[in-house]
Amino acid sequence: MRSVKKRFGKATVLVFLALVIGLGCAQKAHAVCRGSFFNPITDVCWQCIFPISIGGISLIGSDIDTVDDNISSPLCLCGTTLGISASFWEPARIVETVKDPYCFNLIGAELGDGGGGFLGGGYKEDEQTKSVFSQVHYYLFNVWSLLDLFVDMPCLDSEGFDVAYLTEIDPSWNDDLLAFLINPEAILFGNPVLQMACMADSVAANTATPIDLLYWCMGSWGSPYPLTGNKTNDTYIQDNAAIAGKFLYKMTRELLLWDYGTNVCGPVIWPVWTKNNFRLHIMKPVRDLTCHPIGRSGLIWASMKNPSPVPGNDNFDWVMFRRKLCCIGWSP
Repeated sequence: MRSVKKRFGKATVLVFLALVIGLGCAQKAHAVCRGSFFNPITDVCWQCIFPISIGGISLIGSDIDTVDDNISSPLCLCGTTLGISASFWEPARIVETVKDPYCFNLIGAELGDGGGGFLGGGYKEDEQTKSVFSQVHYYLFNVWSLLDLFVDMPCLDSEGFDVAYLTEIDPSWNDDLLAFLINPEAILFGNPVLQMACMADSVAANTATPIDLLYWCMGSWGSPYPLTGNKTNDTYIQDNAAIAGKFLYKMTRELLLWDYGTNVCGPVIWPVWTKNNFRLHIMKPVRDLTCHPIGRSGLIWASMKNPSPVPGNDNFDWVMFRRKLCCIGWSP
């Protein structure tokens, strides 16, 4: 009888320890990936869709820094379609930068236990450098389609919401050397002369809009090269914005991100980006009141946007607004 009680006592202790360890792991995993499902109505910066112009006439202006549209005529002819040119800004994609691999901060879900390993990111420091590394999740985010608005307009896409890219399965994202093999032009922009030219882009991005001709620069965010999730540390929030910008350039470089703000008749496929056709708006963890051009210093906009010590922060969601030119017309 005593033996049975002894065995029962040991079994009870083992079960108890297993429950404690299991609950501890579950709490740790929950604390690491602390997201909630987004609200397309309240989480999007709606003033960032402005300015809107039709036929060369500005219908709704904006105080957000924007260069002039590339529209030479109020009328447009695209194939057999004759119409009126239009311009606006469209919330089209979400770029999620996370230190916790497979943490889908945007929808409050995760795959795996949130462990770091070689896929994990965050702030890193050694004897010589300080750096930041983040994984990226790339979402199709057509807000008009999600809200079932303006679905009859020919200028809007109807692709809805989906996860389009995960850097966790891209071996070049955390390996600078492997990324160099895919993008060997990086060696051209690593010299001091071309990097000094980025000072002009930094000034332009902080006072008005970035300089499109300096496509190898991201203003105060540094250079997009190498096209990986590694970034020399400036400030943690700005570094994550820079990693989001690096990823957009990577998508453009690989011909996966098309430019809708250059040609009124349709998107342009080109291996370098036109920076002024993109804006970023921080949605999470703290929603910003406006959006900013590529390369604008975090000293201007990043204050109180990452309230850590709250567990599970350090994961960010950036709404990519793209300029949209289109021809609203009629076909015979």
